[in-house]
Amino acid sequence: MDIETLQGRLLVAAPRLDDPNFRRTVILLLQHTLDGALGLVLNRPTKALIKDVWSQVSELPCLSEAKLHVGGPVEGPLMAVHAEQELGDAQVIPGLYFTPEPEKIQQLVLEDKGSFKLFVGYSGWGSGQLEQEMQEGSWFTCAATVEHVFVQAEDLWEDVFREVGKASVLSKLKIKHVPPDLRMN
Repeated sequence: MDIETLQGRLLVAAPRLDDPNFRRTVILLLQHTLDGALGLVLNRPTKALIKDVWSQVSELPCLSEAKLHVGGPVEGPLMAVHAEQELGDAQVIPGLYFTPEPEKIQQLVLEDKGSFKLFVGYSGWGSGQLEQEMQEGSWFTCAATVEHVFVQAEDLWEDVFREVGKASVLSKLKIKHVPPDLRMN
């Protein structure tokens, strides 16, 4: 049985999804196979700065003012998404890479030379679980961009949900353009 992979796409929580772990989340899918899926919640920054928790990871000094993010409810290693090809273990989309390797994460943080986000925890689904949740209407999907991943917008869910809705309307009604403000139509 083949599945259409959703790797490199965003999962956008449906408004009716009430699970507190996923309410109003946008998740970047890093892996999606017959065995299941792995993703990171993009819009759950913690109040902790990386520099404030770095001593739990490394003895080397860290000056990063970036916030640590909660990737999901499943405990796991510290993970990073970033723009440094040479430090990536997997390419998620063009220009965006993933690594759970401590040495590579340390290099990203200490060199602080590019875009990256660090995550504690991740979001995971067993075989067929994500597909079932999608059939139930819990998730929408859209193509991920590097901008989606690194934007610091507090309203990422609203912005991406609007993109999903607009694409759906355009597709179903075969409309080529919708004005940003529908009152202008």
